[in-house]
Amino acid sequence: MIDLRSDTVTKPTPEMREIIARAEVGDDVYREDPTVNTLEEESARLLGKEAGLFIPSGTMGNLAAILTHCERGSEIILGDNTHIFLREVGGIAALGGIQSYILPNQQDGTLRLIDIQDAIRKDDIHDPPTRLITLENTHNRCGGAVLTKPYTREVGKLARENQLKFHLDGARIFNAAVALQVNPAELVEPVDSVMFCLSKGLGAPVGSVLCGESNFINRARKTRKMLGGGMRQAGVIAAAGLYALEKNLPLLQQDHSRAVKLFQGLGSIDGLILEADQPPSNMVYFSLSKEYPLNATQTAAKLKELGVLVDISGERRFRLVTHLSIDDQDVKTVVQAFKEVMS
Repeated sequence: MIDLRSDTVTKPTPEMREIIARAEVGDDVYREDPTVNTLEEESARLLGKEAGLFIPSGTMGNLAAILTHCERGSEIILGDNTHIFLREVGGIAALGGIQSYILPNQQDGTLRLIDIQDAIRKDDIHDPPTRLITLENTHNRCGGAVLTKPYTREVGKLARENQLKFHLDGARIFNAAVALQVNPAELVEPVDSVMFCLSKGLGAPVGSVLCGESNFINRARKTRKMLGGGMRQAGVIAAAGLYALEKNLPLLQQDHSRAVKLFQGLGSIDGLILEADQPPSNMVYFSLSKEYPLNATQTAAKLKELGVLVDISGERRFRLVTHLSIDDQDVKTVVQAFKEVMS
């Protein structure tokens, strides 16, 4: 199967498995796992932050960050298409008693600065206090959109002026840095905390890292423990993360280039409506035309018969994600499968 449903489907390579097998380990709750410690230090260095915290998943990373920044009864500002709002099981409300102020995401993944400013609560006895602004980069539901360095700086300035914290769901922040051709540390410089995933385009089997100031990370470590995220000999998975940062991070540009080739191939097929001028990162979103008789589910079933798995993101809409396991021949095969199904 050629699996384009997500970049989460990547599997450890033989080389990564060898690194896992040789990993030096200790008890991470006691801060005694040398491989975890190295991963946290390297992650913080790459993003220009003081410290890092290895966490089992991106969802737990976002949750730990928000619970650490905010007290019960407070409010955060986020977009209506963000992963935190749509796909993280309402954790901040259920577990943190934290309210969401939802703003409309623009097509490029941003929130309008005027909307953010208007959403910040005044000091009123009736209102929950605003504590945090959150963004997502790259922005999944907005087509893999990339938030620029100037825009992130503007939001950071707005947060500082209003004594608010600023968290970035940077699950794919390295994709954003590659797309913009900037140092990832520059891209996240304005934020107080950033989470990135090792298990997506970087190809590790599990894990995310939360980065920020040392004092914040110390408090988040306790939050992680409360959420059940304290791990013991976690070096066996941290080793995969270190390998991913060293060996797979430089390969992200290939994923983006293949997304462009996929986009171009699909654009030549009657009945497919592409949603952008070109993919901003490693995601291609498109829809079926009204004239095409099948819906997305029926079309996906036919593609599966031809050995291609795709993500259904609407009644007539698809998302295709390129990743480490997809090569140039796979792209050609997928385009040919769509041509056969659409005919």
